[in-house]
Amino acid sequence: MSYPLQLPVGGEPLLTLTHPTSSIWILELHNGDDSRLTQLLVEKGLKPALDAVERHWRDDRRKAVAAKDKEGGKGALIIVGNTKQDKFFSNGLDFARIVGDPNFFPQIFNPFLKRLLLFPIPTIAAINGHCFAGGMMLSLACDYRVMTDGSKRNAWMCMNEVHFGSPWPFSFAAVLRAKFGDVRLQRNIALEGHRFTPQEARDAGLVDYLVSGNTADVLKAAQEVGERVGALAKGGVWGLIKADLYRDATENIDRDLRPLNVEVDDAAAKARL
Repeated sequence: MSYPLQLPVGGEPLLTLTHPTSSIWILELHNGDDSRLTQLLVEKGLKPALDAVERHWRDDRRKAVAAKDKEGGKGALIIVGNTKQDKFFSNGLDFARIVGDPNFFPQIFNPFLKRLLLFPIPTIAAINGHCFAGGMMLSLACDYRVMTDGSKRNAWMCMNEVHFGSPWPFSFAAVLRAKFGDVRLQRNIALEGHRFTPQEARDAGLVDYLVSGNTADVLKAAQEVGERVGALAKGGVWGLIKADLYRDATENIDRDLRPLNVEVDDAAAKARL
């Protein structure tokens, strides 16, 4: 496979996949500066990118096993926001377009979120700016989070759906519960829509590392994490262990078939009451 790989194929690129070292893949989102997670980006960009990384890693690992190469089979995937700016990791879903599509979550976003949650090599979100709503959920589905410390410009993490009137799909709640069991933290994130500073996010355990500097510094730190934890992919069980660890979450993601529509919910309540 040749890199860089730009997706979607045949259209305006919304992401770029690179392979700078033998064990590191970097997926850069660049759907505008704020990298909105549109249906096109998810379906024709993110899903094929994950396929490409997994295919390449598995091919490399099979060769290493056949050659009895004990150092082969390493791998880690880093997801970063547009590297030409320092303001956004991702500003979330394209809410205006998906709100009327009952198939978006069950058929498009949830399968992607589940795939990322269970990805067979370590995944690292390089949070180089604001990380809101669906963008924050994307980062939480990763195994590690490296974030700018906000010293150069403000950066926040926030699930702000409560503020603009959007119910959560099962998948969001499932991932949050799987990753963070503290019910007060869950309330703070989901019901209060708290806007976490980088320091607050680290103190709450939402991010693992804070980095001073710009996007390049955040990405460099994420690569250092990837080189360290990528060795854990050699045994081929990283994803299998996660499948057991997050079994309840993935079962809830799979059953998310309800309509996510305030009007439908209100009409049902009116009929009931």
